[in-house]
Order: sequence, then structure tokens, then C-alpha cells
Amino acid sequence: MVGIIPYDREAAIAYAHKWAYGRNPAFYNYDDIGGDCTNFASQCLYAGTGIMNFTPTFGWYYIDANRKAPAWTGVPYFYNFMTRNEVSPGPFGIEAARLDQLLPGDFVQFQFTEDRFGHTPIIVAMGDPPTLENTLIAAHTYDADYRPLSTYYYQTIRFIHILGAHPPRKQ
Repeated sequence: MVGIIPYDREAAIAYAHKWAYGRNPAFYNYDDIGGDCTNFASQCLYAGTGIMNFTPTFGWYYIDANRKAPAWTGVPYFYNFMTRNEVSPGPFGIEAARLDQLLPGDFVQFQFTEDRFGHTPIIVAMGDPPTLENTLIAAHTYDADYRPLSTYYYQTIRFIHILGAHPPRKQ
């Protein structure tokens, strides 16, 4: 593989603002069957990388409502794919421990109940220094844009800092 493709954070954030209160007709709306938050997060991330990973089951891709990877729409699968250790096509990142390790265009995941993480918003703006009050997100399912992290009630929060994307494999 060649070098890492930079993540276009501005493109991801622009996409988030454009579609925060709407639905891009190119993608299915999963609101009525479990929620659309990670689908929206994936769309934003794709807008900033332009690369999917078409590996069956363990990749990160969207073809249509029925042909997509679990990581495209599932909160834990998104996390697992983005923080994977193997070098494979598509975006990748690391779990960050603190807000000051993040940038706009990174992702937050909330655990609302004891058993699982259940929401994936994208960070669209941050103060300096970043706090829960001045770190603002965009999200679907509970549609939001410029919503402060401090307005969420959760048991656990985790952060995903996107480092870039690995290019597609040569055929």
C-alpha cells in the first residue's frame, strides 16, 4: 500500500451541516429500524475520505439499504473498524482518552445503558480549550447540529480520532 490519504475534515463537517436536519436520498434512512446516527456518521466520514472497504462482513461500505457492512450503521462495529490494527482500505483512527486529543471531524460514542454503546455523533466545532460545553456535535436519529456534548445524559463516553485513510488495494 502507498501512503495514508489525509482526512478532509472540512468536507466531513460541511456534509454534517448540510444533512444534519435532512436525509441524503442516496442513503437509506434507518431511523425506524434502530436509528440513523452511525449511518450519518459514516456518510460524513466518507465525505471526508472517499474510500470504502468492501470486505464482506468486516469492511466499511454502503451499496444500498440491504448491502452494507455492519460497521457502516452499527455503533460498536463502526468503533471496531475505525480502531482496527490491521492495514486495510478505508478510514482509520485511534481511541482518544481526552477532548484535547480530538479535532472537529472526529467522532463521539455514548453508552446510554449498561450493555452497549448506542450513539455516534460527529464533532463539528470545539472551543479552546475544549470542554463538554463547547464541543459541539451533529447527529441523526436525535437530529442535531451544533449541539453541546454537555446536553447528553450518558453512562460512558468514548472518542475516535480519525488519522486518515488507507487507499484501496490495487486490482
